[in-house]
Amino acid sequence: MVVEVVEARPLEVLKLRLRFSDGKEGVVDLSALELPGLLSRLRDPGFFAQVRVDPELGAPVWPGGLDLDPLVLYAQALGTGLPLPAEASGA
Repeated sequence: MVVEVVEARPLEVLKLRLRFSDGKEGVVDLSALELPGLLSRLRDPGFFAQVRVDPELGAPVWPGGLDLDPLVLYAQALGTGLPLPAEASGA
């Protein structure tokens, strides 16, 4: 199963409303994460608000090459495990 982010909207600092390629939507709260190194830039409200979706990656991205894994975001937004490829899940 390939899931991509098709829409990302910042709600407040470290919270994103995401819509995925399978039509599901959810909110991801990144505030509990450590966010080391380059990821620490997400704590800046002005920077966080610059989120956009890269259609080639299918992921939310920010200036400077920062992006987040759509499969991890899907699992967090929907409170599920990571979606497995069709071959691995036996589908």
